[in-house]
Amino acid sequence: MSRPRTVSRGGALPVTARRVAARVVERVERDRAYLAPALDAELARNPVLDGRDRALATELAYGVVRTAPALTRRIERFAKRPLARTEGAVRAHLLVAAYQLSFSERIPPFAVVSEAVQAIRDQGGAAAAGFANVVLRKLAAAADPLALRDAVLQSVPRWLYDALVASSGVGEARALVGADAMPPPFTVRPVAGAPLPEELANGEPAPGVSGARRLRKAGDLRKLAGFAEGKFVVQEAGAQLVALALGARHGERVLDACTGRGGKALLLSERVGSSGTLALADLHPQKLEQAAREFARLGLAEPQRYAVDWAAGSGEVPEGFDRVLVDAPCSGTGTLRRRPEIMRRLEPEDPARIARQSAAILRAAALRARKGGCVVFAVCSVLPVECEAVVDSVADCLEPEHFDAPELEALGVRGTARIRLLPLAHGTDGFFIARFRRR
Repeated sequence: MSRPRTVSRGGALPVTARRVAARVVERVERDRAYLAPALDAELARNPVLDGRDRALATELAYGVVRTAPALTRRIERFAKRPLARTEGAVRAHLLVAAYQLSFSERIPPFAVVSEAVQAIRDQGGAAAAGFANVVLRKLAAAADPLALRDAVLQSVPRWLYDALVASSGVGEARALVGADAMPPPFTVRPVAGAPLPEELANGEPAPGVSGARRLRKAGDLRKLAGFAEGKFVVQEAGAQLVALALGARHGERVLDACTGRGGKALLLSERVGSSGTLALADLHPQKLEQAAREFARLGLAEPQRYAVDWAAGSGEVPEGFDRVLVDAPCSGTGTLRRRPEIMRRLEPEDPARIARQSAAILRAAALRARKGGCVVFAVCSVLPVECEAVVDSVADCLEPEHFDAPELEALGVRGTARIRLLPLAHGTDGFFIARFRRR
């Protein structure tokens, strides 16, 4: 095996996949940055990396964030001091090297140690490099291998893993945290019947979503031909099913009450068509602006937009919608395999606190539906306190009503007003969806 390639940038520090990954890890730890956008930003700043190196940087960044507690314990066996006392950039390089030494066979251990030590010397000086050299050589010689699956499971806070098992079972809990299959697939769907690019069209059909394909392709799919022209969108299959669960029809008035960046709203716009009305609402005006740019990219009519804090009231959002989607704030425990940084930021009391906020938002937004209108509540969580408990708390104003979306029927969902989507059962991230009729 050869050493990883190094690309120089006019006197600056050399650019390698592992240095990019270490920078991402440092930002996630130090700045509490979200992993996916931090990685996208670093890759964009380093366009000299080719596809193979970009894939390696992605693997290392996600792998380290997912297994950091287990890696830290292994490093501290030889470091003789808590890793938390080590400077951030040095710590990040140590974690990336420990991941490679523990789980990657692509690069020989001596090459991993050599490059890590050089990177630490460049950023932390000779003393830090000497410390890293001793620690990493001992780690490379350690005779007790650790399976990646075990490292992932050891890195999940115990309270969180127990809660996932209680809500979804052992198998689904392991899948939710990414212990069994990494990385999870991307899902793309064509827009308004446009054909997918050839390199995407051969992917595995996504469950319940007509025309959508799942792929494990590395890299930024938004750079492929057809994306800028609005031919396809990248959107996780479960997120698409949340929008489809609303059952929106042509000509209806629909409100997306918690739009975010607008992924689900794009699908709703296609469903209501030019004869319908779509309104977007969100607490953050900048997210509504981002959603509007996506509508423009896809050539869709610009929807009505309302910046509103549902916890304080309904603002200027009108009444009388036929259908209202409330994709409420949540802990994100259904997306841990894609967003592993969440695992170490959640505290045991957070899900209940967030659930109270979600219930208040659901109550306020539901009043924008007409009497007898449809309301769908969804969260990307699988914890009962954020799911069934919220649904039960609004029984005075919302009556459960069976889903009428054919896409859910294709998944075998019939005769029920609530569903929990799961990786093994449905091939999606974890979601909870409930349908109501406004009393």
